[in-house]
Amino acid sequence: MAQTRSFSVSIALLAAGALFLEILDGTILTTAIPAIASEFGVGAGDVSLVLVAYLVAAAVGIPAAGWLSDRFGVRPVFLLALFVFTVASLICALAPNLGMLIAARVLQGLGGALLVPVGRLAVIRGTDPKDLLDAIAFLTWPALVAPVIAPVLGGLITDTIGWRWIFFINVPLGIIALIAGAFILPKDTRVSTGRFDAVGFIGVAIIMVALTICAELLTTEVDHRGLYTLALVAIAAITTGFITWWLRTPGRLFDLTVLRIQTFRVGNASGSIYRLIITAVPFMFTLLFQLSFGWSATMAGAMVVALFAGNVAIKPFTTPIIRKFAFKPVLIFSNAAGAIVLASFLFVTAETPLAVIGALLFISGALRSLGFSAYNTLQFVDIGPEQTNNANVLSATLHQLGMSLGIAVGVIAISLAPTFAWAFPLAAALFILPLLGAAMLHQVPALVP
Repeated sequence: MAQTRSFSVSIALLAAGALFLEILDGTILTTAIPAIASEFGVGAGDVSLVLVAYLVAAAVGIPAAGWLSDRFGVRPVFLLALFVFTVASLICALAPNLGMLIAARVLQGLGGALLVPVGRLAVIRGTDPKDLLDAIAFLTWPALVAPVIAPVLGGLITDTIGWRWIFFINVPLGIIALIAGAFILPKDTRVSTGRFDAVGFIGVAIIMVALTICAELLTTEVDHRGLYTLALVAIAAITTGFITWWLRTPGRLFDLTVLRIQTFRVGNASGSIYRLIITAVPFMFTLLFQLSFGWSATMAGAMVVALFAGNVAIKPFTTPIIRKFAFKPVLIFSNAAGAIVLASFLFVTAETPLAVIGALLFISGALRSLGFSAYNTLQFVDIGPEQTNNANVLSATLHQLGMSLGIAVGVIAISLAPTFAWAFPLAAALFILPLLGAAMLHQVPALVP
């Protein structure tokens, strides 16, 4: 007899598809920057604002998702987010100048920001603990696959049919998702909620914007020490003010008491560092292959796809592995093995057989998938129904921050390393932090159906 799930597979697939689009659009334009700069007659540095605008808007919008979902319901907020994202994509595709493109990317980022936490909430709300691994598995692959294939896909589209089609393609996909969502998503009851915590929202927004800008400044070759210092001062001041406000204010934007739950704390504190590392890795590999090995962009992109192959190959086995061995051993293994594989690139050169490089990338991709699945599920294991929305939004905010800082970590590792190859052991050393977090985790029972 077929096993009955407590969650809808169709809703999970819809949320996963929306999440894939949101993450993909955050990085797919990287390889299109020269083409955009040429068409608009501006410098490549100016076009980088198109990337920053999207990341900043996404960082700002996520914290409001929980309150909006409680106030208006998951279904209308998710459909509105899809509509905004789709319309903004069309405006991006038709943008006559750089200013319009940047403005449209801000709108697109705001729509995408709501897709992530609201889509995940639609899946996990009401999911039984025994089905949590299966439900989260649907939401894990977009975050693993999108950053890997984005540069290759963006370059292919730009070189064949033009950069504007990067956005045009979103339009029919968005329309299909809207129609599917209208039929699939159930009408949920609104939760009685208090007044919107505007002060808390503004504080979190400033912190997220400042951190995102800091991350982007670190990826440029221009000396931005003045702006960087100003951003750090703003982060320190607003963080202090936000904590003071949080301690004194009822009905606050975030209820940080969920961080007292060890599984949620480890899943997000250690998990955010883990996500930060694995976000940096595809970027570092691409630069290694092009700048150090002298490969073409096409060849470098094709080789990095081996990461994607590893992600996909291990996916059918991640849930059974976690069920069999439980979270703690799996996290310790994925962090330790991931560090070893990443550090091994110290010994990889342009003369290393392509089969060996591909095998290392494949193994790295499989380990990324296993660890990512474990962290994404662990964070919700001990979260009660009344805490789900708050925990979900706080988690999404931390995830967005980790992804925004990932590229910066790769740049820092490369700049600090005496040679390009040494950047990989430096980045691998960061695995010590999530590894310690996993080691201190109490033995969480495996989720047996």
